[in-house]
Amino acid sequence: MPCERKPMRYGHSEGHTDVCFDDEGKCIVTCGSDGDVRIWESLDDDDPKSINVGEKVYSVALKNGKLVTAVSNNTVQIHTFPDGDPDGILTRFTTNANHVTFNASGSRVAAGSSDFLVKIVEVADSSQQKTLRGHDAPVLSVALDPSDEFLASSSCDGSVTVWSIESQAQVAQWKVLQKSSDVSNAKSLCRLAWQPRSGKLLAVPVDLTIQLYDKNTWTHVSTLSDDLITQVVNVVVWSPCGKFLAAGTVGGNLLIWDVEAKLCIERQKHEKGFTVCGMAWHPSGGRIAYTDTEGCLGLLEGVSSSSPSSSSAIQNTKATAAKETNDYDDLFDEDDDRMLDEGMSDSRSPVKKPIMDDDDDDDDDLMPATGRPRNRGSFLDDDDNSQDPGSVKLDGLPEEDGSSAIHPAVAPAVARPVYEGPMPTQPQRAFQPGSTPVHLMHRFMMWNSVGIIRGYNDDQDNAIDVEFHDTAVHHAMHLTNTLGHTMADLSQEAVLLACEGTDELASKIQCLHFSCWDTHKDWMVDLPKGEDVRALCLGQGWVAVATSALMVRLFSIGGVQKEIFSLPGAVVCMAGHGEQLLIVYHRGTGFDGDQALGVQLLHLGRKRRQVIHGEPLPLSRKSYLAWMGFTAEGTPCCIDSEGVVRMLNRTLGNTWTPVCNTRDACKSKSDHYWVVGVHENPQQLRCIPCKGSRFPPTLPRPAVAVLPFNLPYCQTTTEKGQMEEQYWRSMLFHNHYGFLSSSGYEIDSEGQSQAEKEQQELLMKMFALSCKLEREFRCVELAELMTHSVVTLAIRYASRSRRMALAQRLSELALEKANQLQEEEQEEDEMAYQSHTSREYRGSNQMSSRQAQVENGCEEEEEEEVYPQEEQMDAEESTETRKPRLNPFIKGGKSPERPSPKPVSKEGRVNPFKVSGAGKSSSSPAGQPRTTNVLDSMTMSSRKPATLSGTSKPGKAPVLKPLAPKSKSKTQATLLQMSASKGNSKKQEDCQSGAEKVKLAPAATPPVSAENIENRKPKTGFQLWLEENRKSILADNPDFEEMDVIKEGMGRFRTLSAEERLNWTERAKGDSDPKKRKREDEAGQVDEHMESDEGSAKKKKPLDTSAKLSAFAFNKE
Repeated sequence: MPCERKPMRYGHSEGHTDVCFDDEGKCIVTCGSDGDVRIWESLDDDDPKSINVGEKVYSVALKNGKLVTAVSNNTVQIHTFPDGDPDGILTRFTTNANHVTFNASGSRVAAGSSDFLVKIVEVADSSQQKTLRGHDAPVLSVALDPSDEFLASSSCDGSVTVWSIESQAQVAQWKVLQKSSDVSNAKSLCRLAWQPRSGKLLAVPVDLTIQLYDKNTWTHVSTLSDDLITQVVNVVVWSPCGKFLAAGTVGGNLLIWDVEAKLCIERQKHEKGFTVCGMAWHPSGGRIAYTDTEGCLGLLEGVSSSSPSSSSAIQNTKATAAKETNDYDDLFDEDDDRMLDEGMSDSRSPVKKPIMDDDDDDDDDLMPATGRPRNRGSFLDDDDNSQDPGSVKLDGLPEEDGSSAIHPAVAPAVARPVYEGPMPTQPQRAFQPGSTPVHLMHRFMMWNSVGIIRGYNDDQDNAIDVEFHDTAVHHAMHLTNTLGHTMADLSQEAVLLACEGTDELASKIQCLHFSCWDTHKDWMVDLPKGEDVRALCLGQGWVAVATSALMVRLFSIGGVQKEIFSLPGAVVCMAGHGEQLLIVYHRGTGFDGDQALGVQLLHLGRKRRQVIHGEPLPLSRKSYLAWMGFTAEGTPCCIDSEGVVRMLNRTLGNTWTPVCNTRDACKSKSDHYWVVGVHENPQQLRCIPCKGSRFPPTLPRPAVAVLPFNLPYCQTTTEKGQMEEQYWRSMLFHNHYGFLSSSGYEIDSEGQSQAEKEQQELLMKMFALSCKLEREFRCVELAELMTHSVVTLAIRYASRSRRMALAQRLSELALEKANQLQEEEQEEDEMAYQSHTSREYRGSNQMSSRQAQVENGCEEEEEEEVYPQEEQMDAEESTETRKPRLNPFIKGGKSPERPSPKPVSKEGRVNPFKVSGAGKSSSSPAGQPRTTNVLDSMTMSSRKPATLSGTSKPGKAPVLKPLAPKSKSKTQATLLQMSASKGNSKKQEDCQSGAEKVKLAPAATPPVSAENIENRKPKTGFQLWLEENRKSILADNPDFEEMDVIKEGMGRFRTLSAEERLNWTERAKGDSDPKKRKREDEAGQVDEHMESDEGSAKKKKPLDTSAKLSAFAFNKE
């Protein structure tokens, strides 16, 4: 019985629904919790007739032009059909009626209520009623047998009872159901069904099975089940012929059994897995209509081919197994046509589950006999001698096929593997984020952070209204929608509109560039024929349009066509923000209700690049994408139909982190939040509450609500869980500072520092909590997340808490962090040095190419053009610039003597590229490298060594043009500290002793190590004390490593009095003074104290930074 499952149609609001056919099967009638009864001429009926009968409708039945409904006002009403005119109230209950049904003739109506009563009412005279009492809980369902002798009812008391209508007494009762307090709490609706015509069997859904009871003996005769059923059976319904039984489950499974063969012949799955709560079989047996608890209507087509049962096929096969050949051919004429119809049905169903029923097994087994031999026989009929060979050929075939058809339950064909895997999901259509559905007459075409675009398409007007949140951007606009635009986007620069194409007109893109400074503020583009716009978005200076040809077309904001590229799948939506373009598309077919979406993120700035390369977009199970866009700060964000908000985490490999669930704020299942904007600072989710729907109406103007963010961390009710959630949420929502600064945008440095302070405070609180809980290992883990300065505060806290082992480990961690800081700074400085050196080398090449102009004294004017940065140097340099420059590569001659630069403070600067006289010694100390000549210690880049080595001499002093000054002082300081390696230590001594001649090091010379750099920095009092007391410490502890010596020295140094420590500090300052420190001593001590200086450098950082944030230590009071 291969049948086709049609796509679901939205019919009612979320909640319980019911369905039935009219007597002729021309219409489908549904009811729902919205109080409406809808009459559908077909599943494709876009405008079904609607009859409002009350606040909620729990059940509907139709017979002989009478429409009976169980309404929430405790009544059973009757309306005319199809007009829907009220025709009175049949009966009343003290609470809601849960189920109503007609008898076979339509003269009686039975109803069951939550007040434990069952009533049987005559339709012609509602005063004639019979009341059945005996249930101890609300009644779930009722069913009248075809002979009007008995009524069956199921109840929340766990019983299924059969009543005699005449005597109003119980005839039989089975305690087979699970008890519950109310219909809403019941595991199953337990819809009972009598077998049509004869009424011999009563079908009762019990857990995962259907039990059949015989009316004559009231005994259980058989059970229908299937391995596919994993949840409770909710509703059952018989076919009009009484040979098949269909069932719907809570898990969304739809199954059909051949009752006599006890064989499941059809298995289908609800496309979203929702609970099936209503089923009805078409009077002709061709279709089955069903509804779910989400208010949707579905249809199974192609069931009519199964109307002849397996048993009839068995009997026919038995009766004809011994007949002659021509009778055998006649027997399968109908089956061949039926198989042809099944093949057509199968080809029309893209998502059909290929399950073979018993009839299909028989037909497939008989296919060789009814296919090839029959066709062959038709050719042989032209021959006079064809009959005998044909009959001989076919004599043995019916016996084989008949044996397989006679015993379908045990035939090998039944046991063959059947596909029971996941079913493909209908791909969601393309949509515009921030818009409501297109079929609405009054709709939002766009609602974003800039403004609102409304579309009106009714009998009076077809127009578009544009409203800006900030009227300073632009005034409101009213546009006539003559082209029928259905898509729109809005930015600070333009309004973008688009419409799909028709048979006569091409798909068009229209842009109203209201920020344009000329008079022509709009432009329009026609797409190629057969290509329609599916999605569009606006960015900063660009327009992107995705089309049905799986392409994305880029335009400038003024209408210039730019790049074009293809997508791997059909687009779902697009969003733009600044220079970022976000595209979501179908990367494949989803299964079991899941969508398979991919996402691309492109940067369309000067350096165009792709950040996300089509990775899968995570969504909740059985959900679809509801909104996609950017936060106000430029972070991609998405929301699915389950209300889960996810944000891109750039610091974790561009992963998506769930930050909020809007369903948590909804008061009922039918309520939703329609998102219009996301903000990271402050942390706000701006959305519109929609009661009973997914979209807001245009009028009255909906109010915007603000929802907070909450990451789904574990145990957020505890103090530890709350602080963990706050810390990581703060980390995630402040990642945009790094992205904006790297993209060249100005950022709120005050806000960034405040956020960092809040994060460190949370870490400190968690550290204190872990200390109280004696979780010292956890304390160290938290300290690893802290900054270096806060680790020192943690050390103080651990010391005051008398946790010395923890304090010791934190001290080691503090040293590691200090070392890391030094290494990071060194790496940054080396990178800056390499880039500056390469630029300097390029500048020297430019100088050599313009040597003639330099020697002729024509350099002055061009010097200002090529290097305007030189004007920012001291006035002292301006006088020298006018002097003719020497060619640095001419052999012989000496550099002219020039006065040495004067020492300046850290704030002031002199020209670091001025060359001092050959015989003058520099007065600037090694501890103040900013005042030295940068060329004294500079190592030439190894890009082009041949040019330098062949033209330069150690005795020459080439004058190189100055580099652009950097705002960071540490960068320039590092430039001044660069020197040759240990192999060129003699050259270092010559440079430091005052020889201001430039020595170009060999090309292969690497930069100096970190130890040599640190030796040039002024020493602290502790370093000086450690140098003099190192031998005594090693004498007392000969096995100490260098780190142990430093730790022991720190301990001893702290035992000194404050006055002694101050004296050592003063001595250190005195030694760093250029007049008191000799370069020969420094050169002699480089090798001896290298390791000591490295350790002291590691300790210097926490000593300097701890004072800066000392106020942060315990300022919570």
